[in-house]
Amino acid sequence: MQAPLKIVDLLRDRPKPSGLDVLCKLQHFAIITYAFDPKRFARVMPSRFKLDTVEIDGLEMALVSVVPFVDIDFTSAVYPFPKFRMGQTNYRIYIVDTLTNEKCVWFLGTTLDSWTVAVPRFIWNLPWYPGKVSFNCKIDGANRYIRYFMETLAEWAPARVELVSDRTTEISLRGFPDTETGLAYLTHPLRGYYHRRDGQLGTYHVWHKQLEVTPGTLISAEFGLLDRLRLVTFAEQQRPHSVLIEPVNEFTIYLPPRVLGKRSNNSFKPTPQSGAA
Repeated sequence: MQAPLKIVDLLRDRPKPSGLDVLCKLQHFAIITYAFDPKRFARVMPSRFKLDTVEIDGLEMALVSVVPFVDIDFTSAVYPFPKFRMGQTNYRIYIVDTLTNEKCVWFLGTTLDSWTVAVPRFIWNLPWYPGKVSFNCKIDGANRYIRYFMETLAEWAPARVELVSDRTTEISLRGFPDTETGLAYLTHPLRGYYHRRDGQLGTYHVWHKQLEVTPGTLISAEFGLLDRLRLVTFAEQQRPHSVLIEPVNEFTIYLPPRVLGKRSNNSFKPTPQSGAA
């Protein structure tokens, strides 16, 4: 179902930052991915987008990733500016923009442990929500996690996850013709779309180098948002599709995000139980 991809074909020169663009390092960066029945996400996105599904054990499956990390040295990419440090967890589903055929993500939202959440939440109406995020991590001399624990205390998306680095060197990604295709799919979407808190369609884009992730093993997980949306139950969360970890990387975020239009009539209208503000 997935055509082979080469990461080198997706790499681009970094667009020159300007204006409000942000530079940040992401520490304890993890991508915890789950496969789920596409019917669980029916009628959510505008019709221009479709789920970028994979075939696993003969079944068509969609993929959603939880991405926790600590923003360190979060600052302006253009001007001298104070640096911030804050915990964050993103929730994203892999999609295709049928207008451009670009592989992207549908951004469910994020929790951020900082007063600065007010800027994306209230000025740009992004689906960003406050939460108290804590990490307890330990890395050995080989740069492997012997402890990775993250907890988010939040109303919108409470979360708790415990990982360790996989002692093997092989990354196994089901549903893809080869590992590089899977890594390109999971680690290199640079554009995201989402429903703003006012119901309009928004988009953002980022840039980063090729990520140097290694495999991880899930000890336990409890992601309240995925269970509440009925995408991945708490029981299913103990069996991830994959876990990828990188101790630190660097992203450029291009701001402000763009507004593309109002919510389409055939799209899902979330209830308070599904995380709407």
